[in-house]
Amino acid sequence: MKFNVNDLVRKNIQSLKPYSSARHEFEGEASVFLDANENAFGSTLHENFNRYPDPLQWQLKFQLAKIKGVPAENIFIGNGSDEVIDLAYRIFCNPAKDNVIICPPTYGMYEVSGNINDVEIRKVNLTENFQLNVEGIMQACDANTKLLFICSPNNPTGNNLNRADIEWLLNNFNGMVIIDEAYINYSAQKSFIAELTEYNNLIVMQTLSKAWGLAALRLGLCFASLDIINLFNKVKPPYNINQASQQLGFEALQQTLQVNEWIRVTVEEREKLSEQLQGFLFVEKIYKSDSNFILIKVKDANKLYHYLCTQAVVVRKRNTEPLCEECIRITVGTPEENSRLIELLKKYKD
Repeated sequence: MKFNVNDLVRKNIQSLKPYSSARHEFEGEASVFLDANENAFGSTLHENFNRYPDPLQWQLKFQLAKIKGVPAENIFIGNGSDEVIDLAYRIFCNPAKDNVIICPPTYGMYEVSGNINDVEIRKVNLTENFQLNVEGIMQACDANTKLLFICSPNNPTGNNLNRADIEWLLNNFNGMVIIDEAYINYSAQKSFIAELTEYNNLIVMQTLSKAWGLAALRLGLCFASLDIINLFNKVKPPYNINQASQQLGFEALQQTLQVNEWIRVTVEEREKLSEQLQGFLFVEKIYKSDSNFILIKVKDANKLYHYLCTQAVVVRKRNTEPLCEECIRITVGTPEENSRLIELLKKYKD
């Protein structure tokens, strides 16, 4: 589908004059910085921590571009994917007027961020086999529907959503389609970032928190057309990614061999753990996973959860989510952690 993205953008955002720092406006190489009221003597922590960071994180983006095969200009980096989600609401959704569609069970921040921004959330549950209800999504739309959030592989179910369904929605949904690929590294499914030139209503989110092991740095990735990336840069705080995160993120992106090995072991352990869980009578169902976690249905989710807590093992209760009655989500740990979990489950009395 081809349409003018600006038709979806809030009028106040279209006319917004963004904050611009002197560092942003300066062109060329400077040796003396007297523009930002920084401490000129330095920092007790690091030689350049007294200076504000690159507001557009170009060094990090250029390295990401090499890995992802996407031009650096088509990348936005957020303070976690949660910032990307929040900015999407602020760019496209008028409070108390517009609405978005989410497909539970799914990542909870889509709804929380909508509530914070006073935007109506319309829920179209996944089908019983955890796939998109395409007909239901289209029926839920009206003239004020601005965003559709799709998580694939989905959290908390772990499975890939049908690619043909997503492509149909990209061609027929009259708004922005945001595909959250936080767990794509653990999946055999192809990323939608290769489709950016085909769909101008497509936003793809990824993260360095999962496979790259950088959850503490809060580096969420957004891939989209240049028009959309410009809108994100227009609305974001001037220095949303701190210097430490930029430096450490850049260093981590040099370690692709290590990351690929972690992914390989995680997928191997996921299959091994799924097989072992089948041996317990209190486990009623193990859902197929394309991510780094497994959703299981048990006889009594609360009881099992509290038992594991007493053994200093934390898992995630998902039994209050739609279609997830008596379900628990288990992250795939190291081989040693997974073995400890299995040994504890052998002692569990249901």
